This record gives sequence, structure tokens and C-alpha cells, in this order.
Amino acid sequence: MFKRLNPLLKWKSALSDAKIPLSYVQGQSPKPNIREYFYYIDHQGQLFMDDARIKNFTSCFKEKDFLAFFFNRIKLNKTERYREDFPYVSPCGREKNYIRHVFMLCDDVPIVFTHIIKLSTTSGEQDYLSYGYAGDKLTFPFQPQNLCMLPETGRVYHPAHDKVGGVGLVKSKLAIEISQYFSYEDTSDTSILQPPKTFTWKGQTYNLSGNILD
Repeated sequence: MFKRLNPLLKWKSALSDAKIPLSYVQGQSPKPNIREYFYYIDHQGQLFMDDARIKNFTSCFKEKDFLAFFFNRIKLNKTERYREDFPYVSPCGREKNYIRHVFMLCDDVPIVFTHIIKLSTTSGEQDYLSYGYAGDKLTFPFQPQNLCMLPETGRVYHPAHDKVGGVGLVKSKLAIEISQYFSYEDTSDTSILQPPKTFTWKGQTYNLSGNILD
């Protein structure tokens, strides 16, 4: 089990606070009645002002209504501004909120699923993945069969809304918790990194689809 979890611990410990030169001013106005702001999402899914000197739990945004409003509007940055450094944007009327993610240097994603929660639906209680630290205000239906672990990094992914690229990252703590439910193909060659083949959740075993591997 430790060998299976090791990549998860490896990528978590390898995070660095790489300094990226700033080329903007918060609240700048490139056009009349337009204001631009710049944000940063860390590997835990926490939201910060991009130029905050200290990025930890005390300095991230915590107001759930604001987080829900902000994250619900995140989409790929298809504008002509800051696309390289800020691949996502959360527009809000005359405000343009540009977003970079801690993993942007290795093509990762801005949505980080942090918890599995139960919600009541017309079909009964169902499991949802929560993100953005807004509780049940920001959720996506949990699809056990579509979980995906990359053996090279240990990161676990799950489908997300199409407007953010269709994929979300599972927070490292949650990924470690659910990794016990993955099963792998038997192989005598332990040097070969293989993704899990099945995932057992609440007594049901799912064959992993691999749909989001690309």
C-alpha cells in the first residue's frame, strides 16, 4: 500500500513557491469602466489574491457566498489578455478576474475537489464532490467509475464542468483517504507504474473507465 501511496506524497512535497514576475496592477483599468483583478488557487483549492505575500489558511478567501459566486463563473481564458500566465478567468460584470493555479506550470486544473458530501435529491441521497470551500454551494456529482489516478504523479482526477476543461483535481488528503478503495492489476514487475483498474465504493466495485486520461 505504501508504494501505491508514495507518488501522492511525492507530488505534494514537491510543491514550490516559484516566483513569477508580476506584470499587472490589481484593479487596473485597460478600458473605461473595466477593472482587472488577479487571483491564485493553490493545490488545496484555496483562493488568494495573486500578489498576496503570504498564502496560507489565514489569508485565503473564506466567505462561502463569495466563493460560490466566484467559482461558478470560472471558465477558460479565451480573451487576448494574460492567457499564458492566467489560463482561467471569472468574469463579474465590469470586473475581469484572472486566475492562475499552482500547477499551471505542469498543465493542471483550477477546480480542486476537497470533500465527498451527501445531498438529498429526488432520487434519494447521493454523493457529491465539494470544491471551492463553499460546502454544498459548489458541488459536482460523484462518479466513482470515472476517477483517474496518474501513476507517474499519484494525482487523482475526476470529471468537472466542461467550461473549466472537464476535469478537476482531487485534493491530496482526500485522494489518500480514498486510495484504499483502488485495486490494481496483479504484476510481478513492481517497477512498472500502472493506474488502478477498479474502485470499490459502498460495496459496489466499478471498473474505471479511463475517460479523462487524455
